[in-house]
Formats: sequence, C-alpha cells, structure tokens
Amino acid sequence: MRSKARTAKSGARIAERLPLHEPSEAQRRYLQRGLAQPAGKLPLFDETGREIPRRTVETCIDHGWAEAWIKNPVQPEWPVCRLTAAGYRVLGEEPPPEREAD
Repeated sequence: MRSKARTAKSGARIAERLPLHEPSEAQRRYLQRGLAQPAGKLPLFDETGREIPRRTVETCIDHGWAEAWIKNPVQPEWPVCRLTAAGYRVLGEEPPPEREAD
C-alpha cells in the first residue's frame, strides 16, 4: 500500500503531464459511467468486467474529478469513488444540486 507522501508525489508527477482540464480517453470513459449512477458513483469494473486500473482512479482523484466515497466492505483495497462537481463539469454536465458545493 502506498504512503500518503508517495501518493502525493505520484499525483504531482501525473498533474505535470496532464492538463487539469482535460481527462484522457480512459479517464473520460471511467468518469462518464458515474453520470447515470445515483450520487455519481463510479464503477469498480469496466463494461467487460475488468477492474478499472488503479492509476486511472488515482489520477481522477488527483485532478479533483472523483473522490473516495465509502469503504468497500468486500475488498477494502478497491476504492469506491464518486464524481465531484468538477468531475461533472469536465464532462460538460452540470452537477446535481447537492454536488455543486464541492
């Protein structure tokens, strides 16, 4: 498991390589899946049943498009995330009223 300091350094390196306002195609596909879910819940698996890569999830969190939401009781190492207001906006959507304050 990564330490917070190591994760922060990794996030800084990722942020240097990617513009803050434009997700990659893989990140966009991941984030878009939250649009149709209650509270913007993001998936653990893609459409084919494969686990969403940890790097995709962490990068979306680092950019502020997603946030860790609840603990996964079955697999604690798999983060359960949801879209933030910034996540909705980067996809060209308005966040639901309860998400606008994020």
